[in-house]
Amino acid sequence: MILASKSPRRKEILENFGFNLKIKTKEIEEVSSEEDIIEKIKDISNKKAYEIANENKNEFVVSADTIVCIDNKILGKPKNQEDIYNMLRKLSGRSHEVITAFSIININKNIYYSDVEITKVFFNEISDSEIKWYIDTKEPFDKAGSYGIQGKGALFVKRIEGDFFSVMGFPLGKFLRSLKKLNIDLNCLEKL
Repeated sequence: MILASKSPRRKEILENFGFNLKIKTKEIEEVSSEEDIIEKIKDISNKKAYEIANENKNEFVVSADTIVCIDNKILGKPKNQEDIYNMLRKLSGRSHEVITAFSIININKNIYYSDVEITKVFFNEISDSEIKWYIDTKEPFDKAGSYGIQGKGALFVKRIEGDFFSVMGFPLGKFLRSLKKLNIDLNCLEKL
């Protein structure tokens, strides 16, 4: 199976389950003309998979895209420390949604599938000194919403409703159920 993502978290989640992965990525502009937030991130996930699948028509290609959404606004990856500060201030003491879309494509088998998982995350109140400390760890710079639940960002999380792995960047449970729907046998994991 080809993972069309540079995310070490996605790689870790899938390999820990037993998938034999090759990593192949292409730089794409992560934009979509879709209006609806769900359709927008599914579209971006599909674009990532198609780019690789078109050159690997006999392979299963998997991709994903994760966003943080609060007040109907998308919080992507921060550009700088000010972005991190502003995002974490906005998330402090509130709940937000982490939306992860994934796609699986195998062109020769005519498989084109995409789905989405939405998890609600509740944050504790965050102090300015905690935000400064977190920025100094360098962890938030490549994370949607400026935090990683699996790392030091766990300090901010009060609780979640939904899939922990989705917040990490890949909804493993829904992905596995999707493979079953597509009649892809989990006994063939090492071959995927």
